[in-house]
Amino acid sequence: MTNIKKIGLTALAGSLAATSAFAGALDVTGTAKITYVSQDETEVTGNPYSMSQGIGFSGSGELDNGMTINYGYTMSDAAFSSSTLKLDMGDMGTLSYSDGAGSTGISAYDDKMPTAGEEVWDDLDGQANGIATITNKGTLGYSGSFGGLGISASYNNTQGDDKTATAGSSKSVVLSGDVQGATVFIGVGDKSGTTDNNGTDLMVMGVTYTAGAVTVGMQATEIDASAVSSDRDRLAAAVSFAVNENTSISYGMSTVEFEGNTTNEQEDSGVAISHTMGSMTLAAFHNSSENVGGAASTDDSVTEISLAFAF
Repeated sequence: MTNIKKIGLTALAGSLAATSAFAGALDVTGTAKITYVSQDETEVTGNPYSMSQGIGFSGSGELDNGMTINYGYTMSDAAFSSSTLKLDMGDMGTLSYSDGAGSTGISAYDDKMPTAGEEVWDDLDGQANGIATITNKGTLGYSGSFGGLGISASYNNTQGDDKTATAGSSKSVVLSGDVQGATVFIGVGDKSGTTDNNGTDLMVMGVTYTAGAVTVGMQATEIDASAVSSDRDRLAAAVSFAVNENTSISYGMSTVEFEGNTTNEQEDSGVAISHTMGSMTLAAFHNSSENVGGAASTDDSVTEISLAFAF
């Protein structure tokens, strides 16, 4: 009986040793941010002060063939925010599956303009106008670089379980590369609609260039919707300046043109600044918009100041 117990313990120890040899690492990080927000005077916001918390889990492991698996899961105020599972295949690129994270394809290039804080359209009433994205839930992605040419692609079967909600699938691909020191990108996408014939065609193209402490950029976006007078064209430009290794400032602007002669251009602009001291970041931005949604004299603005800590 004693020998049987020894054999069992030996087998268990061998099993645990084999398991630990293939075990990966799991890290936990956290953030806490205090925010002051001042909205347009026509909006009721209540208490302008708030605090938000975030928790992130990241794990990694290596396969026998040298490829690596990376996993990330984030929560915001104890609620699910996003998750991503990646297979890094080395020179062959990276495959991914993500929920709530637009990390590949055209969603990763919705606005690549340099900024010290948020995009110039963030938290404004018309922030979705002229922004090219596809569904980020349950998205298959790929990213890689071959001979200086970057490729980022995404695919989403947006039918899901409810086949009456949407039809077909959404997909996109973006190519990028360096041209005489500038980073150039161009991408196209097809966003599914409620039937096979009312999807939306997407296109982005832009360039960013860095010289010393200054980074400038321009980007154009075209959204070609199937509905009559629903197309939107957006043109954006921005510049950022690194005052030092801890402080950056930026200014950006954009215009959104709506199809039809009876609408006006939506004009957005924003200024941002951020300063980092170790694990603490003090940031502020002010965004404003005129002719929101193409409606004349419909304006909006937002000012935000935040103090964030990373753990």
